[in-house]
Amino acid sequence: MEKPVILISNDDGYEAKGLRCLVDMVRRFADIVVCAPEGPRSGFSCAFSATTPLLLTLRHREPGVEIWSCNGTPVDCVKMALSQILQRRPDMVIGGINHGDNGSVNSHYSGTMGVTLEGCMKYIPSVAYSLCDHRTDADFEPLRPYIEQFTERVLREGLPQGVCLNINFPLLEESTAEVPTPMATDSPAVVASSFKGVKVCRMAHGSWLNEVTRCHHPRGYDYFWMVGHYQNDEPEADDTDNWALRNGYIAITPTHIDVTHYEMLRQMKSTWETV
Repeated sequence: MEKPVILISNDDGYEAKGLRCLVDMVRRFADIVVCAPEGPRSGFSCAFSATTPLLLTLRHREPGVEIWSCNGTPVDCVKMALSQILQRRPDMVIGGINHGDNGSVNSHYSGTMGVTLEGCMKYIPSVAYSLCDHRTDADFEPLRPYIEQFTERVLREGLPQGVCLNINFPLLEESTAEVPTPMATDSPAVVASSFKGVKVCRMAHGSWLNEVTRCHHPRGYDYFWMVGHYQNDEPEADDTDNWALRNGYIAITPTHIDVTHYEMLRQMKSTWETV
């Protein structure tokens, strides 16, 4: 019987610890093909390269595992793997493990979710894994039994067409030395010594504040840094991914490719439509 194939990519680059740990966690379930950016590509969402030539480089090959890098975006990596590397359609696409929180509106900016959405748009069962820890040496080992369980279940059961999973893990107590982050969030700093459980939840309503900092260069011009602070706009709602993460739970958010607002569609048909 042919072994399943899992395609893995990320937005932290092919050398990121999270990606390497993910390969180790899931390789017993399938043959693994990695195609990931040659360097960090955080915040690239679903962007792809329309005007830049793309390059592929084989970085490592051993029985059951191939690792490729691409000079493009996370979505470029998925497209290139499906078109140029894989000999057959993969059974699953995984984005991650991301170094940092991809809950709430962050999922719209995330290159890790870009990987997962691209797989989903190709009708392949797709999952994103993220840990609320931006450190390059983050401890991913506590995630192992959960990622093994979730991956094996999606391989076995599949997902509905047009639906992917955004799975975020809170930061555990033993991993809470000061965590420098490029953009501050209200993700938990200390929640528990072990995960309290798994919550299937909706994405929280949130927004980014003070996103641009102006600086003045000695040579006479201004330049800008994208920074900011994330604000949970419904902190008391206990059915959201932000609440789950702040309270020590793994947050699973089913995410739909179809962004149509069907209630508004029905309302507008009677007042806007002309036939």
